[in-house]
Amino acid sequence: MSNLSAFLNPVNTEETREVVISQRFQDENGFPVPFVIRPISQEENERITKRATRTVKVNGQPVEKLDSLEYGRRMVVAATESPNFASEELCVKYGTRDPLEVPPRMLLVGEYAKLSMAIMELSGLNDDVEGQAKN
Repeated sequence: MSNLSAFLNPVNTEETREVVISQRFQDENGFPVPFVIRPISQEENERITKRATRTVKVNGQPVEKLDSLEYGRRMVVAATESPNFASEELCVKYGTRDPLEVPPRMLLVGEYAKLSMAIMELSGLNDDVEGQAKN
């Protein structure tokens, strides 16, 4: 049997993971409520990147530039299944109609960073960094 079967039958990457990013979000019993996140595929990452890219002029020439702030927000919103940042209740609570504005209004800077890092790790973006650090 060739290695082709490994590429035809990859390990399921549609897993979700619960991650507690803060003690501030508690259920009725006082226990922290986890966020539910999922990995982002390269195809989805390309769509997110395209939506977060702007054309700006540099020396009179149009140049595409990634808006890293928007990219990060789009990544967090796309990969977070619960809470659903697009829910009307959350948008109203945090005074916006734009789901991309909910996470930065809802979360403290460390919470946002922890959520982002968990999404990147689940999506395989920290694998190379960890391997390089060990070498």
